[in-house]
Amino acid sequence: MRRIWFGLWYWLPRRPPWDTGVTPPELERFVASHPPGRAIDLGCGTGTNVVYMARHGWDAVGIDFVGRAIAKARRRARDAGVSCTFVVGDVAALALPGPFDLALDIGCLHSMPETARAAYAAGLARVVRAGGTYLLYAFAPGGPAVGLTAEDVRVTFAGAFDVVGVEEGKGIPSAWYTLVRR
Repeated sequence: MRRIWFGLWYWLPRRPPWDTGVTPPELERFVASHPPGRAIDLGCGTGTNVVYMARHGWDAVGIDFVGRAIAKARRRARDAGVSCTFVVGDVAALALPGPFDLALDIGCLHSMPETARAAYAAGLARVVRAGGTYLLYAFAPGGPAVGLTAEDVRVTFAGAFDVVGVEEGKGIPSAWYTLVRR
């Protein structure tokens, strides 16, 4: 049911509320302070951040389960004149070949059922290289989605990642997490 709901947003004449078209400053800071490598955006929507990374020299890949969003992402990349890859797929059954230097999730994991988190984490561990970074933005409990606590994030990724930074959000209960692959 959740897939249908998210997919329907892309048929409406207005932009879905999560599709801001703006790259967050947390990603801009990361890109500015790290040499380009290979990146994946999990739940990429219409590709705003994939295109941003590609413009800055990254070999960027986006994955989302909504085909209409991926079609818009491909148009966005074409219009921007950048080369990137977009895949219709399930982030909880990640079938893309790695390794990636950076994995980005802005609002995907916190929208998934708790039962899918282990598969998501295992797939991420499989494709992110040792020493690679995972940037996660997630609502906290009490926000507009199921939400994750800092402990939820630590436990979900304890098998392969270390949480090295947490930056509390302003306004809506949320946080940016920086994790590094062991």
